[in-house]
Amino acid sequence: MGKLRAKRRAAERRHEEEDLELDDRATTSEIAVPISTISTFSRSATSITEIDDDRNNNNINTSNDDETLAVSVEALTVVDSAQQSKNKTDKESKPAVPRSLPSPPPSPMAAARAVPLLICSVGNPGSTYANTLHSAGHTVLKKLAERLEYQPYQKSRPHGSGLVSKSLAPSDADWTLWQSTSLMNVSGKGVKGAHDTWAREKLSGESAEDKETGRGGGGGKLVIVHDELEKPLGEVTLNVRQGASAKGHNGLKSILMSLRETPFVRIGVGIGRPVSRDRNDVADYVLRKMKPEEQAKIEGSVEMVIAKLRELERGDT
Repeated sequence: MGKLRAKRRAAERRHEEEDLELDDRATTSEIAVPISTISTFSRSATSITEIDDDRNNNNINTSNDDETLAVSVEALTVVDSAQQSKNKTDKESKPAVPRSLPSPPPSPMAAARAVPLLICSVGNPGSTYANTLHSAGHTVLKKLAERLEYQPYQKSRPHGSGLVSKSLAPSDADWTLWQSTSLMNVSGKGVKGAHDTWAREKLSGESAEDKETGRGGGGGKLVIVHDELEKPLGEVTLNVRQGASAKGHNGLKSILMSLRETPFVRIGVGIGRPVSRDRNDVADYVLRKMKPEEQAKIEGSVEMVIAKLRELERGDT
């Protein structure tokens, strides 16, 4: 009996030391144990507890104890292997942090400024010819000043004795509006005077960079707004071709003769045409007062005119 008791005590001490070593491993390990493995480990621990209870009841089976301990160690090994596999998977699936891309260089177009425009209308002066089809250019430019909220037209002798309107407030658009005060057939002289003064003013105010790049007054554009026979009422056309035919328009003929080599752009506002092709009938048609519905269509074309002017100031055409 003494030998059996001593053997049992030795077995108990051995198992207690092994349990302490197992507890130390479990305590110092920083492994996130999957639920399934914890369940396995719990069952193994329960087996150990049951065996300890059997020992206390003198029902000791050292062979079963060793097997249970082996299962517990194997469970920890499985946990460690599963955690290493998870860490490897997380590392492989984690997206690489992209390097910050350098900012793209600024576009050359971003630095470009709007092209200054001198916008001139031609027609016939005075109340007698006001609101006639042949003075449709004046009608459009008057509406344009209202639409842009420009200052009222004022006569300027330096600008060919024409009527000038400019912006009341600072604006991205550099537009100067000018209306001829002479008869249509001799309007070229006034347009030339207005352009010469405007060009000098722009040229004197531009910087050295503007002079070099041509974005200042020297790079501005002269635009003539005129009535255009044959085109549907209120239709707007843009003609940038230099030296194009005046097509019988006496105002454009006068301008071509006065400006010579100075380029200009044309914006035509359609006024239709009478059924008769007789010269006198045509003259009567263009010099008569517009009907209310005709005037509404002419004034309504101002939005399309603005769109064409935007193209010109951007340099699109």
